[in-house]
Amino acid sequence: MSANQTVNLEKIQEIVERYGYDKSKLISILQDIQAVYHYLPAQALKLVAGYLKIPLIDIISVATFYRAFSLKPRGEHVATVCMGTACHVRGAPRILEEFERQLNLKKGETSEDGKWSLETVACLGCCAIGPVVVVDGDYHAHTTIRKVSNILHKYQK
Repeated sequence: MSANQTVNLEKIQEIVERYGYDKSKLISILQDIQAVYHYLPAQALKLVAGYLKIPLIDIISVATFYRAFSLKPRGEHVATVCMGTACHVRGAPRILEEFERQLNLKKGETSEDGKWSLETVACLGCCAIGPVVVVDGDYHAHTTIRKVSNILHKYQK
């Protein structure tokens, strides 16, 4: 979904209803919204604030606190390259460059067609299997620049 498309009001209400309009389920509600739109649209957050009767700033605070949430559009597929020390010394910068080259993106960007976002993270905490790349929640261990093409191909089907 691109940033200029409108939010489906019924879909947001359906998500909130599924959790019984329970304020304590805010994170789950936001996860479900992000699963639909690949980010948290401002219009959706305003609707959630109204449905749950909590200030919008509280919702934004939660959405910005957790790195898993994004307030700007993300691609259908998100590739995250670990840049932690163990991954870095094993070639993560070159792996990132190869992702940038093959996706024609720089880190932090989303492709114009909305298919891919490329991100980096300081550490994923799985140093023993580094360098590590995560695509859509799937961990790819011992990644090399030669493996980048195969990793991308797996998700472009």
